[in-house]
Amino acid sequence: MPAQPQIMVDLQMEQYMPDPDLETIAKLISQDPGLSGSLLKIVNSPYYGLSNKITSIKRAVNLLGSRSIVNLINAMSIKGEMNDDTIVTLNRFWDTAQDVAMTCLTLAKRVGTEASDEAYALGLFHDCGVPLMLQRFPDYMTTLEEAYGRASAECRVVDTENRVYNTNHSVVGYYTAKSWRLPEHVSAAIANHHNALAIFSDDTSRNTQMKNLLAILKMAEHICASYRVLGNQTEDFEWQAVGPLVLEYIGLSEYDFETLKQTIRELGAH
Repeated sequence: MPAQPQIMVDLQMEQYMPDPDLETIAKLISQDPGLSGSLLKIVNSPYYGLSNKITSIKRAVNLLGSRSIVNLINAMSIKGEMNDDTIVTLNRFWDTAQDVAMTCLTLAKRVGTEASDEAYALGLFHDCGVPLMLQRFPDYMTTLEEAYGRASAECRVVDTENRVYNTNHSVVGYYTAKSWRLPEHVSAAIANHHNALAIFSDDTSRNTQMKNLLAILKMAEHICASYRVLGNQTEDFEWQAVGPLVLEYIGLSEYDFETLKQTIRELGAH
């Protein structure tokens, strides 16, 4: 698994201080031009709806606060730590991950979830196990296509992976998220992101933070057509199985969701 970059170790150490110094956090981020640019792009996205464009990392940090900044930067760092030759061929994968992350951000605002930074981190991080599985198993993408093609109420995407490899990208992603110190409910959502049918069928589950994030992620994956990019499918068989339960949990009708999907696409979030 990829090691957490030093900038994240330093940022998290500062965040855990009794009184985190936002100026120190801004200086750390400013040392990395790639992360700085990505952060400013998010802050200036339609989601935040700012009237004046922000061009300074210091202002961005002051606006969002240390917790949000650390979650966002953590998510953005994962791609940079996976620069293996195999991963370079997955540019479309990372484009879709970025689409899903921005859509999660927008959906979090629409459904009234406060932790939009966690929704973004989940969107960008949730499939990080895919390139790691591909590094280990050269035929992995073929198996993933089969997994998406077989997805149904009776067969989860990860069931096909488990049968072939005795593990799956959700498990690998979970352990990566844990080692990168993502919030526990974000890590739990990564572990369960292809277990949504069981999660939303269980009314006794008390982990509402995880369920809220998972509902946002499943809607975002469907809107951004992850089933096409990862599974090479023309239909979203997984959404057909879990979609009604997700929408019921969020309190959206099918019509309202279709309207929301169209609005998000027009916003450019997807």
